[in-house]
Amino acid sequence: MAAEFHPPSLSDFFPPAILFEGTPFELDRLMLVRIIMTVVLLAFFSLAMRSPKIVPRGIQNLGELALGFVKDQIADEVLGKEQGKRFLPVIATIFFAVLFLNFSGVIPFINISSNARVGMPIVLAALAYVVFNYVGIKKYGFFKYVKSSIVVPNVPIALHLLLIPIEFISTFILRPFTLTVRLMANMLAGHIMLVLFFSATQFFFFEAATGMKVFGLFSLVAGFGFTLFELLVIFLQAYVFALLTAVYIDLALHADSH
Repeated sequence: MAAEFHPPSLSDFFPPAILFEGTPFELDRLMLVRIIMTVVLLAFFSLAMRSPKIVPRGIQNLGELALGFVKDQIADEVLGKEQGKRFLPVIATIFFAVLFLNFSGVIPFINISSNARVGMPIVLAALAYVVFNYVGIKKYGFFKYVKSSIVVPNVPIALHLLLIPIEFISTFILRPFTLTVRLMANMLAGHIMLVLFFSATQFFFFEAATGMKVFGLFSLVAGFGFTLFELLVIFLQAYVFALLTAVYIDLALHADSH
């Protein structure tokens, strides 16, 4: 009987429970991946900064380079030196959380990003949403902030009937929605493509008829190439998420200059 190829499916993202099944603390494989990568992230910066030297070396140098990138290329670039320093902790937290949770998608024997399931992207988007709205409300007050965010000055009064709903949806609904969907969809698609290539490689090499084994080489090369591309996507998603968070904070700080 000919072997049958089973392609990846969305069921990969809803695995059975591993621990505490049926309780509020139920853990499946994706939740364990989140915990593992969070521990790795905390361990990395704990080791990097536990005994800092004036001239950094080794892991401290790597940690400072990473933080320096977020500070110089995202926080300070968008918000300026003063506000960039103020909001660096939240921007760096978002950047490295997205980066490390994404990176598990290309680690052998883990091979999945927990950001490919919507829960964590929602949490990160909610954090960004709360921060930039809090900043705006604290500076201007609730009503002035909302008015400044949705009312476009110097346009005919009749156009406000059209522009106010558009600005409201764009500012207060689409921002967290697009942050969530962009991250989840990219990591979901990346995982499915990698699983497709490498499961096809296994199928052609070990299960398919002899005449079809040559196709395993093509799927292996394609899988390796897509892994390199996925590494770029992993970084870009962290960069874009943190960058947009900084942009939204800056817009909230300058809502009156809409």
